[in-house]
Amino acid sequence: MRDDVFPGGLLLSPVRALAWDAPASVATLDVAALGDLFDLEPKPEFLLLGTGAGLLQPPRAFVRALEALDIGVEAMDSRAAARAWGVLRAEERWVVAALLPL
Repeated sequence: MRDDVFPGGLLLSPVRALAWDAPASVATLDVAALGDLFDLEPKPEFLLLGTGAGLLQPPRAFVRALEALDIGVEAMDSRAAARAWGVLRAEERWVVAALLPL
């Protein structure tokens, strides 16, 4: 088992995991900060957004931008998002995740 640490955050897709230089605050999050995370075929069902040590709501503009791409957003603290990722991927759900550091 590997115990990799991603101090700046982590981006997950069904095909890869990447270290992420996450924004300092959820409040400044925009779609561009996620790079090519959504460039998958088929398109992801939704984004699991881990907001760090506690639950913070993402900016409405961020949520609207993803909804315009037909991608939903589920925000939760990063620990809960990591657990949800494991459950959803075990069910073979096509989701992506952006986990801000704790």
